[in-house]
Amino acid sequence: MIMERQIRVLEEKVEQLTKKIGLLEDVHAIRRLHHIYGYYIDKCLYNETVELFADDCEVHFMGGIFKGKAGARRLYIETFQKQFTNGHNGPVYGFLLDHLQMQDVVDVAPDGLTAKARFRCFMQAGRHELATNGPSHVPAQWWEGGLYENEYVKENGVWKIKVLNYRGLWHADFETGWAHTPPNKYPFFSTTFPENPAGPDALITHPKPVLWPDTDVLPFHYPHPVTGEQWKE
Repeated sequence: MIMERQIRVLEEKVEQLTKKIGLLEDVHAIRRLHHIYGYYIDKCLYNETVELFADDCEVHFMGGIFKGKAGARRLYIETFQKQFTNGHNGPVYGFLLDHLQMQDVVDVAPDGLTAKARFRCFMQAGRHELATNGPSHVPAQWWEGGLYENEYVKENGVWKIKVLNYRGLWHADFETGWAHTPPNKYPFFSTTFPENPAGPDALITHPKPVLWPDTDVLPFHYPHPVTGEQWKE
């Protein structure tokens, strides 16, 4: 009887440890997935970026929601790739787009099939003065900061991005800094696809996003770690 009880205790312990290891592996996989996303964006590998998403994904960007792989392609390939690299998939001479990912907070659902995560983005970007064949509308050099509140899904054992919710918080010219950024310098989407061929499938109306010098709080997916209370406006 004592031996049987000891075996049951050990089996329960092994089961608990197996679950914890599985959770840690999932957290690592999600963190790795999003960091890889940042590295692909660094080098304008927009085709590879789109393949990180689930088929029924959403991308929330500049007040719009791009739905499904078709919406993701419209944003990353038909818009970013054309604007930044003249349709080329990959880096081009004289264009900088460092896209740092940091301050990860990753939470995996108990069933291990979905997850949510918050990341901070810091970007330094621009064109070298010798890059004369680059897009003329792109600023010579600028800073950008933002947050992600993303959702992920595990499909056939592989983690993919389900919802990429990027909230750009501020933009700044390199020379003058954020203290001199004009309000509404970068307007949000106001029309949808197909009226706007490069537009989102839907607009975000609540909560309405803002840009510096306006400020707000991008809601946290997690409760307060000490009080257990969810943040409310």
